[in-house]
Amino acid sequence: MSDLPPNTPPRQGPILIDLDEDQGPAASPSEAPPVPEPDLPGPQGQAMTTAAALAARRPSKLARWFWALAGTLLTTLISIAAWRFVTDLIASVPLLGLAVTVLLALFVLVALAIVVKELAAISRLAKVDALHRAADAALAAEDLKAARKLVGDLSSLYAGREDTRWGRQRLKERGEEVFDASGLIGLAETELLEPLDRAARREVEAAARQVATVTALVPLALADVIAALSSNIRMIRRIAEIYGGRSGTLGSWRLTRAVMSHLVATGAVAVGDDMLEPVLGGGLLGKLSRRFGEGMVNGALTARVGVAAIEVCRPLPFIRRKRPPVRDIIRTALAGLVMKDSSKG
Repeated sequence: MSDLPPNTPPRQGPILIDLDEDQGPAASPSEAPPVPEPDLPGPQGQAMTTAAALAARRPSKLARWFWALAGTLLTTLISIAAWRFVTDLIASVPLLGLAVTVLLALFVLVALAIVVKELAAISRLAKVDALHRAADAALAAEDLKAARKLVGDLSSLYAGREDTRWGRQRLKERGEEVFDASGLIGLAETELLEPLDRAARREVEAAARQVATVTALVPLALADVIAALSSNIRMIRRIAEIYGGRSGTLGSWRLTRAVMSHLVATGAVAVGDDMLEPVLGGGLLGKLSRRFGEGMVNGALTARVGVAAIEVCRPLPFIRRKRPPVRDIIRTALAGLVMKDSSKG
């Protein structure tokens, strides 16, 4: 019941409500708790994971037979059609037929030259791999004679290269003073491969930076997979060239598949916060934008692929020199991207 007497007209104007003193001042919007975000998984490096799976996957035996037979059949049909075209043209217009015959002969010669170049590239990669196996065998048996032969073959491999000239001279001067296999191979590693290791590391850092940038900027999923795969193939090819295993198109693809297969088999195609901690700091990966986080993870995975490529392409195992730490490469390659991103914020 109301305390007002009956027939009292309603009050006009604002109504004042007294606040209790214990409620304190009104809360500010800035003090409101943050809106909870959906529990989404962090960046997984999907572009590099997909690229590694595509490169490492071997076609089935049935698929290889299919493509081999299809290629042979297509080549045969094209050859027969070209032969008939040329013979008919010679019969009808001899001069024009002769010109087309010369063009076809030049095309065949260029195709044969490309085949020979590819075979030479594959042979050079096999030679580098044979040097690596010979080094492992000489170290295991402490065979000084095999080590001296290996060092000679290694010097011949790098003969004529200006970046190894000083190292070859030092190895020739000091090699006769070493009388154990591990010491001699270690000396060859220090004198010959040190400048090559630095050049290979720069290639890995550049590729990791490029993959991270492209993944962060390109919004299309398929485009970043293609960019990551092409960048890694180019990086692996450059590393092979640095260590003396110049690779052609087929050789580069085989080498890329070997590196990716090794990474997939060992479960190394995965990067967590601990791998990026030297660059980002603990827990910062989850606070970045998702696209930029994907770029950082893909760049870190590229660095891991590059270190694996160095191990595969290097003609000697790591003896005196340490394998390039993946974290150090990530720190050098990606730290500038983090600083740029932070300055934008």
